[in-house]
Amino acid sequence: MQLGLIGLGKMGFNMRARLRDGGHDVVGFDPRPEVSDVASLADLAARLSAPRVVWVMVPSGTVTDSTISELAGVLSPGDLVIDGGNSRYTEDGRHANLLAEKGIAFIDAGVSGGIWGLTEGYGLMVGGSDADVARAMPIFETLRPPGPLEDGFVHVGPVGAGHFAKMVHNGIEYALMTAYAEGYEMLAAEDLVKDPQAVYQAWTNGTVVRSWLQQLLAKALKEDPSLSDISGYTEDSGEGRWTVEEAIRLRVPVPGIAASLFARFLSRQDESPTMKAVAALRNQFGGHAVKRVSESG
Repeated sequence: MQLGLIGLGKMGFNMRARLRDGGHDVVGFDPRPEVSDVASLADLAARLSAPRVVWVMVPSGTVTDSTISELAGVLSPGDLVIDGGNSRYTEDGRHANLLAEKGIAFIDAGVSGGIWGLTEGYGLMVGGSDADVARAMPIFETLRPPGPLEDGFVHVGPVGAGHFAKMVHNGIEYALMTAYAEGYEMLAAEDLVKDPQAVYQAWTNGTVVRSWLQQLLAKALKEDPSLSDISGYTEDSGEGRWTVEEAIRLRVPVPGIAASLFARFLSRQDESPTMKAVAALRNQFGGHAVKRVSESG
């Protein structure tokens, strides 16, 4: 099958390779000429045979907006656009309507797998009509992990459903990562535990907490046992915030996910104003000792 792929970053570059290995004709575009197959989106459209299928794999927000807007001008009725980035699901309807005005179909696809997707395959959560999803199935079949279809691919529902599922997926990911990280800190703090990495390594098989994320932490600790080369400053890409915001809208309690999001905010503070206020309050009501800045070294 022929496919246009826009965005050849860490994931898009590997997706192009996996699809080509699977026998697909992939024409890639990226602003970096050293990895791009064509010079512009207009050139991409010209290289593809109608009806075209174009996969957008660029950062969410303004970049996705501008890319889809430009595609609306260079594609033709009967073409299909797939947004595989981490767009907020509330943007999908607007993108679908913009393209529909030109007779162009739209699918939103949540994609999980990171840099390992090239060899392991990508977990896919898609939203769109039955006909549009069926049309793109040869692409999804090649990108997904080996094994039963339902173990790595789901047609979640209409447009927007795929990105909603991916948002929840990433919210869960936030909470899992925080739990594994907190467990590591407890193991590292206890003198009885001689090798926290060995514990995490032992958990990779047979335990109820084993997972790919847990295996990746075991790998990271093996490469850098004290994590001395890594700053604790942790960004959030948006999906965790969106999950908490949608949970509030739906009145669904998500304390674990919410706490993991706020933990990321805390990681960016050299000195926490909140904890300074807590220390001051303890001193005021109980006379508890306060560590002065001059005493902290």
